[in-house]
Amino acid sequence: QVQLVESGGGLVQPGGSLRISCAAAGFTFSSYWMYWVRQAPGKGLEWVSTINIDSSRRYYADFVKGRFTISRENAKNTLYLQMNNLKPEDTALYYCASLPYYCKGDGCNYTYRGQGTQVTVSS
Repeated sequence: QVQLVESGGGLVQPGGSLRISCAAAGFTFSSYWMYWVRQAPGKGLEWVSTINIDSSRRYYADFVKGRFTISRENAKNTLYLQMNNLKPEDTALYYCASLPYYCKGDGCNYTYRGQGTQVTVSS
């Protein structure tokens, strides 16, 4: 059974940091591009970051560039997102998702997607 389980979300003050994780099971994690996407209250799904199979290529949305870092450990079937200098506008439900190929930006039809972890940035 395919599973993507996000964890590590929580409440953090503006300027703070958080690392969220995504544990994968039931498919060949090392063969898939992995994505982080998010959904803020009342808004649509928004692409955040992408990493390729061997971590040699990483892409970020402009609004997180320089603040967020995506990484993966294929031996542990785990995807990460290190988020620094968090802003209130980063408040959202963060999902990890997968595709066997690269898809740019929003609107991708992901093969698998998790249930999300809530990140709230507030003082």
